[in-house]
Amino acid sequence: MKQIYTSIDIGSDTIKVITCELFNQKLNLLAAAQAKSEGIKRGLIVDPNKVAKAIKKAIYEVETQLGIKIKKVITNIPSYFNEYAMVTGEVKVALDEFGNPGTIDGNDIDRVLQVAAKPKATSAKEIVAILPVDFQVDGVTGILDPKGYVGSVLKVRGIVITVPIKNVYSVLSLLDNIGIETVEISISSIGDIYALKSKAITNKVGAVINIGSETTTVSLYNKAIPLKSSIIQIGGLAVDNDLMYMYKLNREDAVRLKENFALASKTNASVSDFYECFNIDGEKLKLNQYEVSEVIQARLEEIMGLIKQEIEILTNRELSYVIFTGGVTNMHNFNEIIGAFFGTCAIIGNVKIVGLRNNKYSTAIGNMMYFIDKLDLKGKRYSMLSRGDEEEMSSVKRNIASESETMLGKVFGYFFNE
Repeated sequence: MKQIYTSIDIGSDTIKVITCELFNQKLNLLAAAQAKSEGIKRGLIVDPNKVAKAIKKAIYEVETQLGIKIKKVITNIPSYFNEYAMVTGEVKVALDEFGNPGTIDGNDIDRVLQVAAKPKATSAKEIVAILPVDFQVDGVTGILDPKGYVGSVLKVRGIVITVPIKNVYSVLSLLDNIGIETVEISISSIGDIYALKSKAITNKVGAVINIGSETTTVSLYNKAIPLKSSIIQIGGLAVDNDLMYMYKLNREDAVRLKENFALASKTNASVSDFYECFNIDGEKLKLNQYEVSEVIQARLEEIMGLIKQEIEILTNRELSYVIFTGGVTNMHNFNEIIGAFFGTCAIIGNVKIVGLRNNKYSTAIGNMMYFIDKLDLKGKRYSMLSRGDEEEMSSVKRNIASESETMLGKVFGYFFNE
């Protein structure tokens, strides 16, 4: 069976949908599409009908490219009011047929993670993820993957992430209403690190900054596991608004000016390079690259200052890396801005999917990689496509869910063995 997955990132500016195939442990892009967001304000759904329309449009584009129906997705949920907690869990491993210590498998890993996470679920908060730090088998510590170990007791240390219940159900109910089944939920702090991490930062402390349209998410990590996150109420849209106000442009022309002509820093901007366009009054403009870049730099410097303040609130430790992602990081000379504020530890993230190099897809890509990593840890295989017409895409849902279960209980990746 081919391992094919679809991931959707519901953002304030655009809805991003990607479909990839996992082959030889590498993701290969099959299709990608985006649609202008409607009904979303600062990452929160305020008009479900408008959001549903935008999601349908993006999914339809992917379906057209692939020639199949998209019925299942991995999705992100709003990252407001996340809470992170270190937890531990312990389970006994079943003895083998001779009464000797048993061999640990994916079901044992499922059980110990559930035991560790369960106390953190409340009536107001829902568990969105538990990320294991390490495992212990009969006193042997520091194990990252205990499958195949022989022992009597399996223990785990992990980070449980909880979010307000309304953050989860606002997205799940919307997708369910348009006939899309959710097989995994995640948040940007998970997706971004999975999309952007490398061996060089695996055992270090650092941060990932996702500059979205209306908000910027600041996430702190140790050993590539999220520990804290916060949201700043400003994003790349502020740059567009400055250009619209300064030159009396409509939004489309402002975005085009930002993406195709201006630089993030005026340092290398040309005083003799000009961009011609018309403003909303019909007047012809001849804009100087240096002056336009100066406007953009001023706003980006404000955003960098707020990011630096937020990092200082989250931690007083020295960071080994600060990785930037989000659509605005695709601007030319963006590295000049981040270098001025964060030094040599600051880099622009680089998504790892061939054929999809735009950082605005980092969350969607990373959430897919997180789901695959979760499957691998628990020894599972899964595909969102059937093996032939006789196998229904909803077979997993029929096996694990009944009409009486909660909507979250239908999420395949929530706890695999339920």
